[in-house]
Amino acid sequence: ALRLLFKMLSSCSKVGDPHPGQPYKGGNFYAFLPDNREGQKTAMLLKKAFEHGLTFQIKSCNGEERVTWGLIPHKTSWDGGKARNGYPDTQYLREVCTVL
Repeated sequence: ALRLLFKMLSSCSKVGDPHPGQPYKGGNFYAFLPDNREGQKTAMLLKKAFEHGLTFQIKSCNGEERVTWGLIPHKTSWDGGKARNGYPDTQYLREVCTVL
């Protein structure tokens, strides 16, 4: 099993963000992939997406700006099925690679 950790620091938003110059709260974000050839390939694609700033976005939540997942789907749990962003979900790797 692969566990990806994304550490997003708190900072101030930049031009192009919803509220430039506003502070936002970061956090630790985890994603899970199977440890097989397809999972490792997907991990590399997710890394490239992260390096290009496509993984996260800044959103207002209860009057506070914070980092949240962007439009690329991530499995944030090992279980609970598709409805809870977990496994089993037989289509996930195919779907996320299409998005990437």
